[in-house]
Amino acid sequence: MLETVKIATADLEVGMFVSALDRPWLETPFVIQGFRIEHRAQIERLLEYCEHVFIDTRQSRQPLEKVQRTARLSQKRIPLAQIFHDRDLLGYGDQAAFQEERPRAEAALDLLINDLCEIFEDVGRGGKINVINLRKSVEPLIGSISRNPDACLWVARLKHHDQYSYEHALSSAIWAVALGREVGMSRQDLRSLAMGGMLMDVGKLRVEPELLQAKRSLTARESAYMQEHVTYGLQIIEESGIINPDIINMVAHHHERHNGSGYPLGIRGERIPAVARIAAIVDTYGALTSDREYAAAISPSNAIRVLYEARGLDFQTELVEAFIRAIGVYPAGTLVELSTGEVGIVVAEYRTRRLRPKVMILMDSDKHLLPSPTLRDLQAQDDATAEPLVNILRSLEPGAYGIDLQNVATLSGMTGA
Repeated sequence: MLETVKIATADLEVGMFVSALDRPWLETPFVIQGFRIEHRAQIERLLEYCEHVFIDTRQSRQPLEKVQRTARLSQKRIPLAQIFHDRDLLGYGDQAAFQEERPRAEAALDLLINDLCEIFEDVGRGGKINVINLRKSVEPLIGSISRNPDACLWVARLKHHDQYSYEHALSSAIWAVALGREVGMSRQDLRSLAMGGMLMDVGKLRVEPELLQAKRSLTARESAYMQEHVTYGLQIIEESGIINPDIINMVAHHHERHNGSGYPLGIRGERIPAVARIAAIVDTYGALTSDREYAAAISPSNAIRVLYEARGLDFQTELVEAFIRAIGVYPAGTLVELSTGEVGIVVAEYRTRRLRPKVMILMDSDKHLLPSPTLRDLQAQDDATAEPLVNILRSLEPGAYGIDLQNVATLSGMTGA
């Protein structure tokens, strides 16, 4: 059972133990990282700096049931607009052009991949997560996505790791930060989302490899055992000394579903922590768009369609719609066929015209590979000309027409995309 709960500052009571704030401690006058509320003046002081805080139920003087009930009632009164900061106030918006940001995104991902592999290998050998290194390595990623998420999404689609767990962890971090950026979460919260996205399936390192690699449907007993990766993940988090409640909640609840059909607790709706609702969306999207032992990847746009059809059922509607806004109907890296018959790969999106991104043309209308790829900006077409507008006809499954995304990395450098 989780021992840390999120409570709106206005709902705090004397006796509760504050273990974390919604902002860095150094930005506040509170000199100790964790304190018990002894009088109302402390609550008034907290109200000046924080919208919500995190309460350690173990160190609170109030009964566990009362603290948890207060947390549930508090969350019901906090709409998304207050849980997540105002996006405009934070100044989010593309601060760098795609071409400018792409090399920085690649450097950020290379650093993160190296650190992530090292962390997973250490945990696989029974070691602990190096939290300090992980926190440092996610900073360039957060900076890149904050400046221009398309660049990072594009580079991530071209990166490939032999092990699904590494690739899924990296992708989940990227998509979680992109979604957090879209709904206006603070830099500190984006950091938590990145770390939680990378670690939410870390418990699978303690699941039998033969089961993870099974190319068949699992039995009921095997499925129940597989679900234990959540428990194992929480154990690894605790052993590593991680106390960030957002990371803990992402590990604990990323398989919960909006309608209560998930596991391990079967909680529903607003009882699922907001960061875990984000984790559920990016975890599912990542699974759908990746080749796994028992299922082939589907195109990013088809995965978006699956999520959209599950809105209000498996996932919170507002967050699904925000995710689509964040990564686009045709996310960077999607293979597409144009109305001309040409085949290309989406390079960058536009926040205002999602159906007309930049596309790197790889094949002509007869499906012959071009000797040199060309870049076409579908938004730059002149609506006033007599020529018919070129649109995306459909998205293609990964590997269509024998196109290997890993080879596109070299091609993209030739085009200056």
